[in-house]
Amino acid sequence: MAPSTNEIVEQLTALLGSKGVLQNAADTGRYVEDWAGHRRGQPLVVARPATTEEVAAVVRFCHVNGLRMAPQGGHTGLVDGALPAETNDEVIISLERLNRIHAIDPVSFTMEVDGGCILEDIKQAAQREQCFFPLAFAAQGSCQIGGNIATNAGGLNVLRYGVTRELVLGLEVVLPDGRIWNGLKALRKDNRGYNLKQLFIGSEGTLGIITRAVLKLFPEPEHTSTALLAVPSVEAAVQLYGMARRGCSDLLSAFELIPRACLELAFEAASQLSDPLACAYPYYVLMEASATGPVDLDTMVEQLVENAMEASLVLDGVLASSAAQAERLWLIRESMLEGQRARGHHLRTDIAVPLSRLAAFVEETTAAVEQASPESSVLVYGHIGDGNLHYNILPPPALDDTAKTRLLHELEEIIFTVLDRFDGSISAEHGIGRLKQAAWLRRTSNDELALLAGIKATFDPDQLLTVGRILPAPDIR
Repeated sequence: MAPSTNEIVEQLTALLGSKGVLQNAADTGRYVEDWAGHRRGQPLVVARPATTEEVAAVVRFCHVNGLRMAPQGGHTGLVDGALPAETNDEVIISLERLNRIHAIDPVSFTMEVDGGCILEDIKQAAQREQCFFPLAFAAQGSCQIGGNIATNAGGLNVLRYGVTRELVLGLEVVLPDGRIWNGLKALRKDNRGYNLKQLFIGSEGTLGIITRAVLKLFPEPEHTSTALLAVPSVEAAVQLYGMARRGCSDLLSAFELIPRACLELAFEAASQLSDPLACAYPYYVLMEASATGPVDLDTMVEQLVENAMEASLVLDGVLASSAAQAERLWLIRESMLEGQRARGHHLRTDIAVPLSRLAAFVEETTAAVEQASPESSVLVYGHIGDGNLHYNILPPPALDDTAKTRLLHELEEIIFTVLDRFDGSISAEHGIGRLKQAAWLRRTSNDELALLAGIKATFDPDQLLTVGRILPAPDIR
């Protein structure tokens, strides 16, 4: 017989102490609401272990008692992977207290950290040792590295350094029955059979809970050149990217497409921002190159911009003359997300398109969306260098929430239908979670689903950990 809620709270408190268990609504608010504030869940209780051993003890307790578990990091995900179910039958396991930085090796360029460490804290700790951890995105002040690894997060520096999968050397993972798998190797080469580490990266917490990681570091860049460049079209931005890759080679670290509408949203969200250029243009590229050693980076970027203007790919632009100015340019990219959030319920997508077909995809999709809903506002931006777009839509503000939800679902289907014709992916970096599950299942073969279900059953035969994310919840009738 399953224990009562009071018994669960009492036994978890005995394992974790009073600080390790939250139950009252006043204390659990931020754990049960999605990032945008549109959806809420209802957990049994929030458990906050502070060590790997405590995580394992909580998981063992849940496993023995048949309690479903939902691990949670910084809770900044956008596909409801860490949001508790509404059925009041999941224990949230928050890793926020598991936040120690254990070691930094500036010779080997490695770093060992707890899964609950805030990404920004990791980056700053590396910087103090003249090292650099390149994972970067707007939520880095609150997201946790365990969640970044579990979702294989992308971000702004993928061009040069790769997605999270390429930045992880070793992992420690608590398995769904409470066993601890220790794969904390700091080796660059380790070719001993199956790579279990890679199974957990991107598994969205469905196979285990990441409690510690060995990360790959890089020399801290000594020179950085940041530019905001106005371009006439998406096609021009793609051509400019090709020119930048050849002109800056592997020093190019970020290349972001931003439409004018997103600049306006950034200005709404951050009053300290002003237009960096004298005129408004349809699209902008925010690019950055960085280097260590005797490299004349500014001259390299200036020559690139000059060549691009001669080719009519760049209409205007500004090169940051100081670190403060560069930060203000990046603040535009960060603030436009808050600007969208302030507009209320809207469609957020995270798609990947072959780079050579990206401009054609945007043109075809925008025509289809505008035909279906002329009053909606299309926002197409993203990491253009790796083909990752966020094709977002603001619905007509006059619609009520029910009508907005229905319309945005229809428009998402239009976007995904066009995407299928372009051999793209419905998830480039956010994952599947629950929000993308139905669309993903329709596009996944039975053979692939059978293989994935087999992996899940091997790690979690009792179907207790992060159930209903990626794969559907089992039918227990």
